[in-house]
Amino acid sequence: MKTKATLCSLAILLGASTTALAADVEVVNPWVRGTVKGQKATGAFMDLSSKSGATLVGASSPVAAVTEIHEMKMDGGVMKMHAIPRLDLPAGKTVPLAPGGYHVMLINLKQPLKSGEMVPLTLQVEGPDRKVERVEVKAEVRDLTAAPPAGAEHKH
Repeated sequence: MKTKATLCSLAILLGASTTALAADVEVVNPWVRGTVKGQKATGAFMDLSSKSGATLVGASSPVAAVTEIHEMKMDGGVMKMHAIPRLDLPAGKTVPLAPGGYHVMLINLKQPLKSGEMVPLTLQVEGPDRKVERVEVKAEVRDLTAAPPAGAEHKH
């Protein structure tokens, strides 16, 4: 039985760290910040890359009524966050979705998200041919105070 448990743990770990390619997009280190009772929104974070270039045009998740692509940036000395309709994924470059920058916002959560749970996300990605494909992601919920996973490096 130990072998089965180890294989299951390995499968969960691999699923949380890398997701299959679709629309030539690779998703690495997907995670969601956990919530507390009554909290109705949180962020999902990951690294996205595309060999031929693509655009993130939408997202959805069964855990939230609304799912949007957001950007946080300094504006006149104040950190501001707003929804954006598209996020370019330039060919051969990694685009980090991280706290304090681009991220997927999960709004009107249906229940609190606890550390260790897995959250299904569907990313809508437009390829160079303008065809929109879905990329299915399973993101691990991390503590409310979580930072990016150790060893995650961002290339700009």
